[in-house]
Amino acid sequence: MRDDRLKILTGNANRALAEEICRYLGSELTAARVSAFSDGEIYLQIEENVRGADVFVIQPTCNPVDRHIMELLFLIDALKRASADRITAVLPYYGYARQDRKDKPRVPISAKLVASLLETAGADRILALDLHAAQIQGFFDIPVDHLFAAPVFIEYFRSLNIADLTVVSPDAGGVERARAFAKRLEAPLAIIDKRREQVNVAEVMHIIGDVEGRHCLMVDDLVDTAGTLVKGAEALLRAGAAGVTACATHAVLSGPAVERIQSSNLREVVLTNSIPLRAEAQACKRIHTLSVAPLLARAIQSIHEETSVSTLFV
Repeated sequence: MRDDRLKILTGNANRALAEEICRYLGSELTAARVSAFSDGEIYLQIEENVRGADVFVIQPTCNPVDRHIMELLFLIDALKRASADRITAVLPYYGYARQDRKDKPRVPISAKLVASLLETAGADRILALDLHAAQIQGFFDIPVDHLFAAPVFIEYFRSLNIADLTVVSPDAGGVERARAFAKRLEAPLAIIDKRREQVNVAEVMHIIGDVEGRHCLMVDDLVDTAGTLVKGAEALLRAGAAGVTACATHAVLSGPAVERIQSSNLREVVLTNSIPLRAEAQACKRIHTLSVAPLLARAIQSIHEETSVSTLFV
């Protein structure tokens, strides 16, 4: 039976994902017009009654990041002014998450500013997927449900029955994520020690752990220019790995990323649909996409029904 209090909205960032989530929920997207004036200003109108509703706004803040953030803020503001009972911002991808600390003089903490903007706009809670840094949850003074795409990936890789598997963290910062994968896949763990000399340029140093003769699975939260993945794969193969596969939640895939993946020695790069893939990425035979729609749909249902989301972590 359809719940009329549950409303799902989306902007222009990833409408296909929002529609897929609605299919799992047995619901329909609430009608909203999100367009632009000739000078580029966003025009938005919600075309259905949302008074007293429990509303979920699905909007990854992916490229173009600033425009999609503004669409999200305007949707939240419109819902608040239309007397929605509760507004949850569903962020399959959180833009600016990599700028989560002041690591150089005179730089902003952009991830914190985005959090403040969402709260000021009127969001009552956040549902996020694989934040680049878990401490971003602490930037909010409203409830945050932080989901992980790990169950989706683990189900896929278990189905492949890969022999002699070793899970690899592409850097020291991703060890906790890789260790969780290794434990659930009952595989040993290795770490790539790298030094990043400048933004989007990674230099691989050496491998910590035994990868000789083993199939390596590199685990990361996002793929941007794919420099880390390609250099990591090269280092693992030089160390004697039998083959290298990679997986990451967010397919940012900027600049030469797809070309690098296509021409690399990676057997497969497994991504999710948290961010819509460009046409060239969809055409790349080395890229395989898994859907996070069932995971997000179950989380939305649990939040709406006020039940625990902890079962989604197993």
